[in-house]
Amino acid sequence: MNKATIVVLQVVIALALAGSLVVQTVIMPLVWIDLEGEQLWGRIALVSIAVLGIVTMQVFAVCVWMLLNKVRRGSIFSPASFRCVDVIIGAIAAAAVLAFVLAVLLAPGSTAPGVVALVCGASLVLGGMALLVVVMKALLRQAIDRDVEAKTLRSELDDEVI
Repeated sequence: MNKATIVVLQVVIALALAGSLVVQTVIMPLVWIDLEGEQLWGRIALVSIAVLGIVTMQVFAVCVWMLLNKVRRGSIFSPASFRCVDVIIGAIAAAAVLAFVLAVLLAPGSTAPGVVALVCGASLVLGGMALLVVVMKALLRQAIDRDVEAKTLRSELDDEVI
């Protein structure tokens, strides 16, 4: 991967993380205040789901940053990469569950059914993204296996030539 691409991705991730911290520290308290007329359990649930959703994005971003560093160093094809990929899968799956819980909480209220359906659809898409990353993890496993096999064959050829 091109070094410039990695740097641009890291800048985008850094901006997203900075923005998410602003949302958590400035916007979410304002949302809490705006929901003052709602029942306490509803306020707690909505703000908690929003904050946890932001946390899933932050975890995802940090893991992608770590994988980009592995790509830059040329060590992406190592078993240590699986830990980051597993955490990414968990973060996306958690975001899918949070979106579904939000839809369930919105359904009995005065929220339009279309909005509830959109949130359910977002939950489904997030679940699909988690499954896509599972497939990509299997591809990474195959690439690591091929890399190990190629190194073994090179080593055997080097031994035979000498």
